[in-house]
Amino acid sequence: MQKFFKVLKDINELIMFKHSIFSLPFIFIAMIVSSKQINQTSWFGWELLLLGLLAAVSARNFAMSFNRYADRDIDKHNPRTANRPSVDGRVGARNMQLFIVLNALVFVVVAYIINSLAFWLSFPILVILAGYSIFKRFSSYAHLVLGVSLGLAPIAGVVAVSESITLWSVLLALGVMFWVAGFDLLYSLQDMEYDKEKGLFSIPSVYGKESTFFISRLFHALTVLFWLLFVVDAGLGFWAYLGVLFSGIILFMEHKIVIKDFTKIDRAFFTLNGYLGIMFFIMIFIDRF
Repeated sequence: MQKFFKVLKDINELIMFKHSIFSLPFIFIAMIVSSKQINQTSWFGWELLLLGLLAAVSARNFAMSFNRYADRDIDKHNPRTANRPSVDGRVGARNMQLFIVLNALVFVVVAYIINSLAFWLSFPILVILAGYSIFKRFSSYAHLVLGVSLGLAPIAGVVAVSESITLWSVLLALGVMFWVAGFDLLYSLQDMEYDKEKGLFSIPSVYGKESTFFISRLFHALTVLFWLLFVVDAGLGFWAYLGVLFSGIILFMEHKIVIKDFTKIDRAFFTLNGYLGIMFFIMIFIDRF
């Protein structure tokens, strides 16, 4: 039993399960808004709640484990990542392969149960989720690919409820894409010198620190703009607008922290962005209920 719990602990460290907080709020934002528009109630039912959770968790598990598996050759030489379970042998290559395949199958099966559009979209979604790990080896636009990966969350949410893709869900997804790409730029500053040395194509390694700060600020300005457009197009109310305002304030604080002190990147990346997603969900929840 002790060995079993150790394996679970290592897998949790491998996939960083706590980071699911970045995508889950936006799946449920889309589900709440879509359900309210279609069914005149924000509650979409226990079945969709469970299926949505399974789809979100399996998709993220697939993406993270594929990334760790593909990056073993990069991570083992980077002091910041050399102690990851995928590198130090705690989770072997065969186990990672099994974990990747298992989560891909779970995601496809759950999508099939949800509806036919979700099922057919599950295959290109898996390709996109795996694309980030490969893309960063030849293009500095990998940050946007990561943004697209998490930006799929609200699209998946509205597809699950309505079996369609609405304009407001695309606007919400674009906001998520630029939000994630913007904070990934700041996070990647930690590996700027290492990426230069290994010839990896991150924006910090190609364009430098100051350009990275500017592009990240631009992306987060676009985040606020697209979320504002989402609120307008979805016909939401006061609390949703307040959520957009608070999001802008949190993003401003994030940049202020990182520019002042690089050692605070983890705080800005995990703490503030985690709060942002939860706060935005709560505001939409209050607005719709």
